Amino acid sequence: MTPADASPPNDPVGAQVNVFALELRRWRDVRGLSRKALAAKLGYSRPYVSKIESGTENPSRGFAACAESALQAGGALRAAFTEFDAARTASVRLPVVVEPNEATGSLVVGHDDATLSFDGHTYRLRQRRRLINEGPEPITRYLIRISVDRYPGDPERSNQLYQEHPLTWEEIDLHAWYGEDRSEPMAWTAHHDRDAFKEVWLVFSEPDSGRRFPLYPGRACWIDYEYTVSAAHWGNWFQRAVRLPTNRLSVRLDFPATLEPSVWGLQTSMTAEGQPFRTPISHQADQGRHIYSWSTDNPPLHARYRLEWDFRGRGDDERTPPSKVMAGLGIAQEGDEILRQVARPFALPAEAEEARRVIAELDAAARRVARAHVFGKGMGIAAPQIGIGRAAAIVRTPTGDVITLFNPRIVETGGGEDEQYEGCLSFFDLRGRVPRPLTIHVEHTDIDGNTRITVFDRGVARLVAHEIDHLHGKLYLDHMKAGTEPISIEQYRGTGTNWTY
Repeated sequence: MTPADASPPNDPVGAQVNVFALELRRWRDVRGLSRKALAAKLGYSRPYVSKIESGTENPSRGFAACAESALQAGGALRAAFTEFDAARTASVRLPVVVEPNEATGSLVVGHDDATLSFDGHTYRLRQRRRLINEGPEPITRYLIRISVDRYPGDPERSNQLYQEHPLTWEEIDLHAWYGEDRSEPMAWTAHHDRDAFKEVWLVFSEPDSGRRFPLYPGRACWIDYEYTVSAAHWGNWFQRAVRLPTNRLSVRLDFPATLEPSVWGLQTSMTAEGQPFRTPISHQADQGRHIYSWSTDNPPLHARYRLEWDFRGRGDDERTPPSKVMAGLGIAQEGDEILRQVARPFALPAEAEEARRVIAELDAAARRVARAHVFGKGMGIAAPQIGIGRAAAIVRTPTGDVITLFNPRIVETGGGEDEQYEGCLSFFDLRGRVPRPLTIHVEHTDIDGNTRITVFDRGVARLVAHEIDHLHGKLYLDHMKAGTEPISIEQYRGTGTNWTY
């Protein structure tokens, strides 16, 4: 994630900007590409890409589509081009967007200091900057950027995450202050609001009274801002991008010792690929925390300093693996032969008593499991999962309804299909993306022996189809697309929430 300077600091409030240029720069930053590397990836010349980014050249629809595909931006570049094109159509002239250091050179950062702390669940960033106005005009606002990428090596997965669970203002809980002792709260206004990307104007005025305190020419001041991001949205990296002349840059990472962190750093620029930091990252242990610090003086413009880390242990937070929890609750685990056998149908109504006994055992198992885990999407259990090789299953929907199925089979599908993550009580350490039809028609038998057909849609259809698979000796792994693999439950961030459509 890259909180950073952007746009001319003394740009008039409310001025129109080239949103496509901003979004293109943002995604190039996220992917860690220089302009030269991006140009090569797109098949365009570097000067042309530079002109698009600076706003001196208008992008074509074809260029926008190419950039969207190459950077895997999840539709963000396509949406930005649409917004840009609409603004261009409505206005005779769209103002040029330039990097702040390419504008007037009026703002200098005396010291850029960032502290990122983690409590095991939430990251908190505190950013301090000493700003010096070396220009002729007072500065009334300052643009900051908040950008996250949970899986930087897997853009499609990150895009899917933020589409389903976008970064919100409530989660960020942004606060800002003016003055060395943080004596003056600063107002702020949203500039860009995307699922994984926010830009905010910090305004040199108080939030409530509206009292203004511009940064006048020849003056300097400190500004501070803080925000939070959950571990579900924050990947194991933090990047500082030098967009203004800067005298000193410092970064501090503060992690729980129980996580056994390991930290390293990479430096890149517009023309160079990643290289290790030229100076070492210092480390100290203090009261159950591991503190990592690094700094540099007079960093070059456009340099990017990226810290990455890995948590090698969970220490006191380590828990029993979910699969062992389920095994302890009586759920058959992957490798048990019964999970690959076709369940024997009931002869109803002749076996009604046996059918009721099996359902009673399934209900008891469901209650045990529900006490151990939150099922925001609903849940189901098939008889083979509790060691009974009979064709019975129950499904509990998110609304609390219970569906009982005897001898079910899918006889028709419709409504298209979608792909969502599923879990299975028989290998609960994993989650996998499974394509399923949105509507299924299920033939089943009631306790009196009558054959019925019931139609299920969307999330309930997915739950029912999953349990029917169990009764036919199949697992959701059998339905995953070739080349895709399940992920660990630690990586999955949809626990406790329903599927979205």
